[in-house]
Amino acid sequence: MHASRRQCTASSTRRASRVSALLAPLFACLILAFPALLAGQEGEEGTARLEGRVVSVESAAPISGARVEIEGQGLSATADRRGYFYFRSVPAGTVRLSVSRLGFATETRSVEVASTGRTVVEITLAPRPVGLDPVLVRSRRIRMVGDPLNLEAIPGSAHFLSLQDLEAQKLAFDNVHDMLRRIPGVNVHDEEGYGLRPHIGMRGTGVERASKVTLMEDGILIAPAPYAAPAAYYFPVAGRMEAIEVRKGSSQIRYGPRTIGGAVNLVSASIPEQASWNLDAQGGEDRSMKAHLRGGDSGDHFGWLVETYQARTDGFKELPGGGDTGFRIGDYLAKFRLNTDRDGPRYQELELKLGYHDELSNETYLGLTHDDFRANALLRYPASGPDQMDTEHTQIQLRHFVQPSPSLDVTTTLYRNTFARNWYKLHSIMGTGIGAVLDDPEGYADELAVLKGADSAPDAFRARANNREYLSRGVQSVLGLRLDGDRMSHDLELGVRLHEDEEDRFQWEDGYQMVQGTPVLTSEGTPGTQANRVGHARALSIHLQDEMQLGRLTLVPGVRYEQIELTRTDYPTDEPNRDEPTSVREHSVSSFIPGVGAAFELTPSFHLFGGVHRGFGPPGPGAAQETRPEESVNYEVGTRLRSHGLALQVAGFFSDYRNILGEATLAGGGTGTGHLFNGGEVQTFGVETSLDYDLTSALELPVRLPVNLAYTFTRATFQTSFESDFGAWGTVEEGDHLPYLPTHQLSGSLGIEDGAWSVTLSGNGASAMRTRAGQGAISERQGTDANLVLNLQGRYDLSGPSGTSLYAGIQNLTDRHYVAARRPAGARPGLPRTLFLGVRIAR
Repeated sequence: MHASRRQCTASSTRRASRVSALLAPLFACLILAFPALLAGQEGEEGTARLEGRVVSVESAAPISGARVEIEGQGLSATADRRGYFYFRSVPAGTVRLSVSRLGFATETRSVEVASTGRTVVEITLAPRPVGLDPVLVRSRRIRMVGDPLNLEAIPGSAHFLSLQDLEAQKLAFDNVHDMLRRIPGVNVHDEEGYGLRPHIGMRGTGVERASKVTLMEDGILIAPAPYAAPAAYYFPVAGRMEAIEVRKGSSQIRYGPRTIGGAVNLVSASIPEQASWNLDAQGGEDRSMKAHLRGGDSGDHFGWLVETYQARTDGFKELPGGGDTGFRIGDYLAKFRLNTDRDGPRYQELELKLGYHDELSNETYLGLTHDDFRANALLRYPASGPDQMDTEHTQIQLRHFVQPSPSLDVTTTLYRNTFARNWYKLHSIMGTGIGAVLDDPEGYADELAVLKGADSAPDAFRARANNREYLSRGVQSVLGLRLDGDRMSHDLELGVRLHEDEEDRFQWEDGYQMVQGTPVLTSEGTPGTQANRVGHARALSIHLQDEMQLGRLTLVPGVRYEQIELTRTDYPTDEPNRDEPTSVREHSVSSFIPGVGAAFELTPSFHLFGGVHRGFGPPGPGAAQETRPEESVNYEVGTRLRSHGLALQVAGFFSDYRNILGEATLAGGGTGTGHLFNGGEVQTFGVETSLDYDLTSALELPVRLPVNLAYTFTRATFQTSFESDFGAWGTVEEGDHLPYLPTHQLSGSLGIEDGAWSVTLSGNGASAMRTRAGQGAISERQGTDANLVLNLQGRYDLSGPSGTSLYAGIQNLTDRHYVAARRPAGARPGLPRTLFLGVRIAR
């Protein structure tokens, strides 16, 4: 009875895929027809359209986030990322606009709204220094960019994706990989097509589970165990964030411990200034559904926010016997704030943040052989049927901010994160690791036959319960001091963090037999018999930075200090009570990490920047005494231009490693021992370019034509020869290129917008990546496919005060099947063509 239900599920999945292929052209035509279908759809009788743009009086650069109010009408709008605002139903006649934005003088203007057509205005705002405003000061301490309008003055590569940026290219499943591909210099690759466990690197650091970059949420380390086990088996839901920040170069030393590539800060939703609630509901193929609900309010001295994000899908991969290959996620967040009068002489606020996340995903490490992938990229072998990831994450943050005087502020945060996960997954077949079987299918023909469903003896294949618990807690405090002189000003920042984290492994293996294509449990392992150990880390971090302003020159020297104590305690695998350890290995690491960056304002719209800093990456618990930290010297130089609808940034970088580390993990295609390997000297260099431009700035058109491009060139080579058990390295010769690093990456979009509607064609692509270190041409069986994935999205805002929008899209428009990765084991596809529909309601 159960088997027949599973077969029915598989049939419906395949049938849905065929229907998708038939509906996709019709769906695309509907999205592209939005402009024609909605042309002339104006507001109620007696009203007209009013739209415009808010720009800086100094540089003509757009001012995002400006609030535009029509006095006496109860109507307001917020300028988007390009400074545009839009009112669909405004009473014809004279109206008075009030435009305000923190950091600018408020502007009021009377506007004559025509009774027909549309009225277009441009509002210019003059800067008004508000560097002492507590809201801006606080954002500087807990965010990496602070106010995005200040990006130009940052002495290093920095990028900010606002909520409007994230929603402008809304794709299915809110995959953080799709978001970060829009930022040059960020390297990513998919594993399961959804971004549940991201692979993120920067400037050639390596992307394994994002373990080589510093990950934060609201300025707090968010990896499961940032020092002891930084691999991102937990990653915050990107779909609930209001912004994503990325910093590279010398300015990132504020955010260690890892300072070679860069840092990512996910900014959760802020408590709203007034009562509001938002709903985003989406449905799509494979019974995919998403519901994101957020509400909150603020009074004079109290504010609150509650939020939930729910998502599920049956998955796009096909098990021959049927079965779910998707996931379900439940995510909850609450914030509560107490504060004094904002205009008072001594502003204080206390904010409590509580979070809970639960995930159940039917994901596997098992991919496909090369030939099977070419035959059916969406196939999953029957032996992976029992594979499942079960996780639970909690977070608590208590943050206090005080500004006792206009020149002094202190931000202190207590935090505690817990994470429990059990990834139950196929580990070996007839005594051979699954990676080895898929790499050599001819040599392991019998093992491959069992993977595909051939009958086997009892315990012929084994599933490992990778049962682990993580703890991350600490306190960090940042003091800011501003000193203004006649010719030079200083903005000093001193930060201290006391941190503790640990990873507890308590694993076992079960035996299975294949019976008529169905895995049958034949033996149950005892918890603790496969791995029984605890990795622990304590760290003291201190950073000191001085942002010196001398006319048009900004100079930012700084230094970071890391003192880390690492301990690995192993217990007998036949003694789950942990009475006596079999070994205790202790290791300590300390490092001074200096850096200096500079930015120079040639004109208000044209800036130069550059910097040099030391890169550092700590080893984990249990490292051998000869294992050295990752160390490098990193250089960058670049320029920014922002004027008249154009935003351009170009940066060149060079990283000179004294030592790079590799780890023998199963996720990386290695042995799974966790041993760290010194990779010796590596040199990485490249160029990053991003461009954002509105073509209507040069063309007189009734619509807007925004275009966005991001391109990255990267080259990284080993300068030494060695052997390792790190699967992606193996035997390395001097001059070999690093694996999983495309030489070329490109992301872009072209849209057409007219206030109430928009249609956007976006895409991202990358050259083929080698999956093992090497030189010369990339072998087809040891590389990924070069790929270009196109997406099409459309949006329409309904009239009325509800703030309701309809949207639809097609991801992977051409249904391109490509090898996205060959790890943990075998070839793996990216997300196939996926159709989705959604509605947003904001009040």
